[in-house]
Amino acid sequence: MKIFSNDHENLNSYLSSASKWIEEETLRYIPDGEPKEYLYDLMRDYPQRGGKRFRPALVLLSCELFGGDPQKALTSAIAFELFHNFALVHDDIEDESLLRRGEATLHRKHGTALAINAGDALMCIVHEILLDNYSILDSNLALHIHKYLNNVMQSTFEGQALDIGWVVNQKFPDRNEYRKMIIRKTGWYSGRGPCQCGAMIAGASESDLENIGSFGEAIGIGFQVRDDLLNLIEESETEAPLAGSGGYGKERGGDIAEGKRTLITIELLERLVEKDSTRARSILLQSREKVSKSDIDWCIDQAEITGALDAASKYCHEQVESASSELRKLPDNSCRTKLAEIVNYLTLDRKA
Repeated sequence: MKIFSNDHENLNSYLSSASKWIEEETLRYIPDGEPKEYLYDLMRDYPQRGGKRFRPALVLLSCELFGGDPQKALTSAIAFELFHNFALVHDDIEDESLLRRGEATLHRKHGTALAINAGDALMCIVHEILLDNYSILDSNLALHIHKYLNNVMQSTFEGQALDIGWVVNQKFPDRNEYRKMIIRKTGWYSGRGPCQCGAMIAGASESDLENIGSFGEAIGIGFQVRDDLLNLIEESETEAPLAGSGGYGKERGGDIAEGKRTLITIELLERLVEKDSTRARSILLQSREKVSKSDIDWCIDQAEITGALDAASKYCHEQVESASSELRKLPDNSCRTKLAEIVNYLTLDRKA
């Protein structure tokens, strides 16, 4: 196993180096035998496409923030990354998405059945990786981390159930319902989870765990709203996102075609006059194949005209303030500086 150094002057350099380290170690866990064509090549597909890999970076930085050894946090960081890739495979199927990281989604390339099976196998490896913690960490800590990640994953599935269920039942949530969903779906596994996991490995106090968790939750929520914004305004759909660079990598307006209930949707429906609100609801309630490009363009235009996009952007800024406030309570060192940069990297810079 390679040794990773946090000797980097800026966030982009750190993320680029950490991303390469994570990719190499992640792929080591995926078998290279048979059946390659129908399983293992599929499991390697998404991890090899790139991605920002900020979740494992949060594990490593949060561990080192409290004086821990990032080498001891690597196994848990990889578990988060592979769970993320598992979730993407299944999420793309559930949402009927067309693109992921600039290429056709796994189920479009290989069929739904093989994609589901590959995703299931990735989830299996997540637990295999967590078992390796028992030879790296104290056995009680390894068990605690394993249980904690199970709770994070369960929260993600609960949030996803709400997200999908609203579409199935043709329900439009209010702000309070939306926030509860997004905390479960994204706030935990994209923020609170990896941050608290790294801090636990370092032996952080209960108060520090709560502070780093609140920090992570804020950037996780901000990241999701930012992602929803990019879905409507970014046009680099065939350019894969990378650590510190890259494009969006998903189809523009896909959230509208999928009928996603986002903060932008809530803001838009409140701002439209009754006739236009009825039209927007009709578009969001249609099956994906019936939503035209002109429907998508109209919704995006209305989101811009009514200020729905600006309102969502403002909400991202609020998450930045919340995360920054929590971060000021934590140890002041180079890791905190990088975490402060991640706040802007995930929630403000649309070209990151």
